[in-house]
Amino acid sequence: MRPTIPSYGTRSRNLRVTVRSRYASTSTSKADSPAPAPRRNRWLGIALVTAAAGVAGAYIRSQDPGSATLNQETFTKYSLVSRESVSATSSLFTLRPRIPSGGNYDVYENAWRTGIWSVMFKQPQLQIGRDYTPLPVTSATPLTVDEENEGYLRFFIRKDPFGEVTRYLHNLKIGSDIEMRGPKIEFAIPDETQDVLFIAGGTGIAPALQAGHCLLSRTTENHQPKIHILWASRRREDALGGESDTPEAPVSQKSWFSGWFSSGNNSPSIGPVSNAPNPAKSLIVKELEGLKSQYPGQVTVDYFLDEDNHFISKKHIANFVKTRPPSDGSRKGNLILVSGPAGFISYMAGPKIWAQGQELQGPVQGIIRDLDLKGWAVWKL
Repeated sequence: MRPTIPSYGTRSRNLRVTVRSRYASTSTSKADSPAPAPRRNRWLGIALVTAAAGVAGAYIRSQDPGSATLNQETFTKYSLVSRESVSATSSLFTLRPRIPSGGNYDVYENAWRTGIWSVMFKQPQLQIGRDYTPLPVTSATPLTVDEENEGYLRFFIRKDPFGEVTRYLHNLKIGSDIEMRGPKIEFAIPDETQDVLFIAGGTGIAPALQAGHCLLSRTTENHQPKIHILWASRRREDALGGESDTPEAPVSQKSWFSGWFSSGNNSPSIGPVSNAPNPAKSLIVKELEGLKSQYPGQVTVDYFLDEDNHFISKKHIANFVKTRPPSDGSRKGNLILVSGPAGFISYMAGPKIWAQGQELQGPVQGIIRDLDLKGWAVWKL
């Protein structure tokens, strides 16, 4: 429905407006001269004109679709194309620009080549925003040519019962508009990077897929980078059908949240996520396998499930690191990236800190510090 501009015509009758001809005689007697308008009425007229201008301006702005190209300065409107359930608490969102723009191709391409990036979604009622990480396109879940040309983006988003933005997004109807701003580069992966160990918790798998896409797209005959992903999920359905690439004997360990919220009784792990023959596979597992098939021999993934008491430990990190050649000393050849909930990041590598109005990395702590990994740069996302 088009908003209407209130009419102020009825109020204008209360205003005394004097119109004097440009060529009027200057010899008019004082008795014939109109009395000056009271000051109160003059201020009322100014107020009414200002109010009318404000309403008109708001109406015009409401009709302005803004920039059709994603940018860091203003919010761009996207439409919700689909929301596909991944688990009881998470969904795969597909969005497209409300107004197709060829400029989005260059914006996306530059961000994909740089490293890990996000966009901010706005919750318009509360005027708050939160950053979310787009998923790269893989052979497992490809976009059509038309969808790529129109600038489609996909997001893996968990519904947090206490999150204002996630609840807003999960309650939207298909076809609704979502305002986004970006891209924001979270971490630029150096060109010389050879090996990445990505430790992901929950929806932190989305940045891991981005890191793999960026790193492996640089593959040449003389440059064969590799990425190893350790993905910890609370629910089996998130990682349904995922099979770990690293065989291991059961070890006693604990989850990141057991150390924070419980007594932390250790339980043995019970092996891979699923031992059933040809199990159904979750969308994210398909994404990971699509990345593997696209870059054979350069991607390995190990799955961990809280429901199975199977958690990431120091041993899993150390076992991978010791198999990789040492860095050349630049600390750019080997990277450890950590992404997930704040508690997960703190447990693995220590918390990020706020200083001078911005979020900073803070010192490396947690179980990674205990390993004393030399020649590996650590970054918390």
